[in-house]
Amino acid sequence: MVAYTAVRTVRVQESKVDGTRKYLFALSDGNVVESVWMRYKHGNSVCISSQVGCRMGCRFCASTLDGLERNLLPSEMLDQVYAIARDTGERVSNVVVMGTGEPLDNYDNLLKFLRLLTDENGLHISQRNVTVSTCGIVPRMRQLAGEHLQITLALSLHAVTDEKRRKLMPVANRYSIRELMEACDDYFRQTGRRITFEYSLVEGVNDSEEDAAGLAALAKPRCCHINLIPVNPIRERDFVQSDAARVQAFKNRVEKSNKNVTIRREMGRDIDGACGQLRRRYQKSPMEE
Repeated sequence: MVAYTAVRTVRVQESKVDGTRKYLFALSDGNVVESVWMRYKHGNSVCISSQVGCRMGCRFCASTLDGLERNLLPSEMLDQVYAIARDTGERVSNVVVMGTGEPLDNYDNLLKFLRLLTDENGLHISQRNVTVSTCGIVPRMRQLAGEHLQITLALSLHAVTDEKRRKLMPVANRYSIRELMEACDDYFRQTGRRITFEYSLVEGVNDSEEDAAGLAALAKPRCCHINLIPVNPIRERDFVQSDAARVQAFKNRVEKSNKNVTIRREMGRDIDGACGQLRRRYQKSPMEE
């Protein structure tokens, strides 16, 4: 078995717009992963990667274009947080496992990482300040519910019909929206933690009045928060971001479900802020000094 060691910083890019920092970390086997540091009013948030690459195939994500290389170890996930805290000299108060990779596809290592991250002898970050994102691996969602952690589970939904979701996310060929909603309900039932529905808005694909009404219908009977994300375009796909007026109209319609709806503030757009972009550019033209 290969013994992996701490991550090493290869590149740091800082946004001139909002101060967001994008990190490219080298692993001991030569692979690279990304992390992002974001400053908010409520504290500093770090978004980390859980895998080298990804095999989920979501069509709007750069992370998955070259497939999955390997899983990250708990230590490699944890060290992304420590390395950023050292570099910034500031405390990390929130951690989001939403970078490169599908966290629930690396379940055992993810669970060990979460316990290390929140342990009182480590960074002691509150479980309530940790978010784990998934594209919707239903058995793992149910398994995570059974761990009775107090983390937030964020479901990358992105469509409200199975037909449309299958066009955007191959995982939808295996798990239906009905199954996803049942797993979300089970997570809330076992943990008392509301679900976050992540919804990337793509012009002409999933941003219609009908789509908004469908999302409102899914949200209405559930304890959930809805996070709308104007899709971050990548060179390899022809997806276009919905314009601001359409995004706002979509938000207004979904809010009729009486749920909290936010539009994600775009962070680091000028520094390859979307998942997988910096890593992919490095692979094509290494920039290490």
